[in-house]
Amino acid sequence: MAEASSSATYVLVTGGAGFIGSHTVLELLKQGYKVVVVDNLCNSSDIPLRRVEELGGLKDNSIPFHKVDLGDLEGLRGVFRQYKFSSVIHFAALKAVGESVRKPLNYYRNNITGTLNLLDVMIEFDVKNIVFSSSATVYKADPEGKPLREDSPLGCTNPYGRTKLYMESIIRDVTDAEHGWNAIMLRYFNPTGAHVSGRMGEDPKQIPNNLMPYVSQVAVGKLKEVHVFGTDYNTRDGTGVRDYIHVMDLAEAHVAALKRLPDNHGYEVFNLGSGTGQSVLEMIDAMSVACGHKIPYVNDPRRPGDVATVICNPDKAAGELGFKVSRDLKSMCEDLWRWQENNPNGFTQE
Repeated sequence: MAEASSSATYVLVTGGAGFIGSHTVLELLKQGYKVVVVDNLCNSSDIPLRRVEELGGLKDNSIPFHKVDLGDLEGLRGVFRQYKFSSVIHFAALKAVGESVRKPLNYYRNNITGTLNLLDVMIEFDVKNIVFSSSATVYKADPEGKPLREDSPLGCTNPYGRTKLYMESIIRDVTDAEHGWNAIMLRYFNPTGAHVSGRMGEDPKQIPNNLMPYVSQVAVGKLKEVHVFGTDYNTRDGTGVRDYIHVMDLAEAHVAALKRLPDNHGYEVFNLGSGTGQSVLEMIDAMSVACGHKIPYVNDPRRPGDVATVICNPDKAAGELGFKVSRDLKSMCEDLWRWQENNPNGFTQE
């Protein structure tokens, strides 16, 4: 591709072929942004980008895509030489909690080194705006289940969460040290759902770690039954309560953050969630309604480290970012089921 003209500016989306990244790319295009995607495809493929092009009415391969690992400093520089970027949305990271416990060095090496390289190249090419895909895993869960605010105590229980917190800290230090930088950390709670078309959704490469992809694979017959870990919590039905957010709401929140960056607020943190929680059994019931049949489950003992309730206080995002969720639990489950039913093997139609 030829050098970009001086008037054309792009948004770089790292990890843009992943679940939340690809839905955000679609929303960016819908709102008129020019997007370049960088992804090493270690946990994804370029098929989601083809689906984005289809849904956006674009020609095949019209989204500029570069298969580059953020560990490849020269490869990353090559991308920055080709385009003039106004800002970066940084999704690229390994994200499986269980795997991070088994292979912590992989997570520290990949997530933190990738972020360091990205920031180095941003500084080199004078790109000073970044939206970072963070996580509610950076918080210490409130023992009484009170909604978590942006100033709630931090305390990670696994290497994945620690990498997110360290990446936040690194970005904050750069923002403090480098004049003119603007950075927004988006800490989201439990993403689920899929695009309403059923053409895009989450495609775990292994047995899912998270509840809703697991539930949907049981619903479609790929897995036998849902394991409910703990039925004696101090909640309305004894099972753990979490705050779920539709992936398209998340995508819209990233665009809202991108629009806020030029206002020169420096470093900011926002929680993204609904502010309400659903229990494990409530989620299973809601998916049973969406798919039209009972989803089997078994009760298992609590898992070490799990807590009763983790929900978000979304007031800051509503007040300062102008973002509130607009999709309810019914939409999350219906959209997730439409994706899973139409794509039982994910993007690989075997």
